[in-house]
Amino acid sequence: MAVLVSPGFGAGWSSWNPLKPELLFDPVVVSMVEDGTNAETIAAYCEAKYPDGYFGGAGDLAVQWVPVGTQFRVHEYDGSETLEFKDVIPWITA
Repeated sequence: MAVLVSPGFGAGWSSWNPLKPELLFDPVVVSMVEDGTNAETIAAYCEAKYPDGYFGGAGDLAVQWVPVGTQFRVHEYDGSETLEFKDVIPWITA
Protein backbone atom coordinates (compact mmCIF):
# COMPACT_ATOMS: atom_id res chain seq x y z
CA MET A 1 0.00 0.00 0.00
CA ALA A 2 1.31 3.47 -0.84
CA VAL A 3 1.97 5.71 2.17
CA LEU A 4 2.84 9.40 1.83
CA VAL A 5 5.54 10.93 4.04
CA SER A 6 7.47 14.16 4.02
CA PRO A 7 11.05 13.22 4.96
CA GLY A 8 12.55 16.72 4.75
CA PHE A 9 12.86 19.04 7.69
CA GLY A 10 10.49 21.98 8.05
CA ALA A 11 6.92 20.79 7.57
CA GLY A 12 5.40 17.38 8.00
CA TRP A 13 2.60 15.95 5.92
CA SER A 14 0.23 13.76 7.90
CA SER A 15 1.87 14.61 11.23
CA TRP A 16 0.92 18.25 10.72
CA ASN A 17 -2.65 17.21 9.86
CA PRO A 18 -3.49 14.67 12.59
CA LEU A 19 -7.25 15.00 12.07
CA LYS A 20 -6.89 14.01 8.42
CA PRO A 21 -5.39 10.49 8.45
CA GLU A 22 -6.62 9.91 4.89
CA LEU A 23 -3.76 12.17 3.73
CA LEU A 24 -1.44 9.22 4.33
CA PHE A 25 -3.06 7.23 1.54
CA ASP A 26 -4.76 9.68 -0.87
CA PRO A 27 -4.42 7.91 -4.25
CA VAL A 28 -4.56 11.16 -6.24
CA VAL A 29 -1.66 12.62 -4.25
CA VAL A 30 0.26 9.34 -4.60
CA SER A 31 -0.14 9.57 -8.39
CA MET A 32 0.90 13.22 -8.38
CA VAL A 33 4.05 12.46 -6.39
CA GLU A 34 4.95 9.53 -8.64
CA ASP A 35 4.36 11.71 -11.73
CA GLY A 36 6.57 14.52 -10.39
CA THR A 37 3.74 17.05 -10.02
CA ASN A 38 4.88 20.33 -8.45
CA ALA A 39 4.16 21.14 -4.81
CA GLU A 40 1.83 24.03 -5.63
CA THR A 41 -0.49 21.77 -7.65
CA ILE A 42 -0.49 19.11 -4.93
CA ALA A 43 -1.23 21.72 -2.25
CA ALA A 44 -4.03 23.25 -4.34
CA TYR A 45 -5.69 19.84 -4.76
CA CYS A 46 -5.39 19.14 -1.02
CA GLU A 47 -6.70 22.58 -0.01
CA ALA A 48 -9.82 21.92 -2.09
CA LYS A 49 -10.35 18.38 -0.79
CA TYR A 50 -9.21 18.83 2.83
CA PRO A 51 -10.18 22.31 4.04
CA ASP A 52 -8.34 23.75 7.05
CA GLY A 53 -5.27 21.59 6.48
CA TYR A 54 -1.64 22.64 6.25
CA PHE A 55 0.18 21.40 3.18
CA GLY A 56 3.63 22.95 3.51
CA GLY A 57 5.18 19.49 3.34
CA ALA A 58 3.93 18.94 -0.23
CA GLY A 59 7.26 19.93 -1.74
CA ASP A 60 9.06 17.07 -0.05
CA LEU A 61 6.56 14.25 -0.40
CA ALA A 62 7.71 10.70 -0.99
CA VAL A 63 5.82 7.45 -1.47
CA GLN A 64 6.81 4.50 0.69
CA TRP A 65 5.34 1.08 -0.01
CA VAL A 66 4.10 -0.88 2.99
CA PRO A 67 2.60 -4.38 2.88
CA VAL A 68 -1.16 -4.33 3.48
CA GLY A 69 -1.92 -5.20 7.10
CA THR A 70 1.39 -3.89 8.45
CA GLN A 71 1.00 -1.80 11.60
CA PHE A 72 2.96 1.44 11.54
CA ARG A 73 3.00 4.98 12.80
CA VAL A 74 4.47 8.19 11.49
CA HIS A 75 7.30 9.54 13.59
CA GLU A 76 7.98 13.25 13.15
CA TYR A 77 10.99 15.25 14.26
CA ASP A 78 11.21 18.91 13.24
CA GLY A 79 8.92 18.21 10.29
CA SER A 80 10.89 15.19 9.04
CA GLU A 81 8.62 12.15 8.89
CA THR A 82 9.66 8.52 8.98
CA LEU A 83 7.64 5.35 9.32
CA GLU A 84 8.03 3.15 12.39
CA PHE A 85 6.79 -0.42 12.18
CA LYS A 86 5.31 -2.16 15.21
CA ASP A 87 7.09 -5.45 14.49
CA VAL A 88 10.49 -3.70 14.33
CA ILE A 89 10.36 -1.39 17.35
CA PRO A 90 11.35 -3.07 20.62
CA TRP A 91 8.58 -2.42 23.15
CA ILE A 92 9.19 -2.42 26.89
CA THR A 93 6.68 -4.13 29.16
CA ALA A 94 6.33 -3.04 32.78
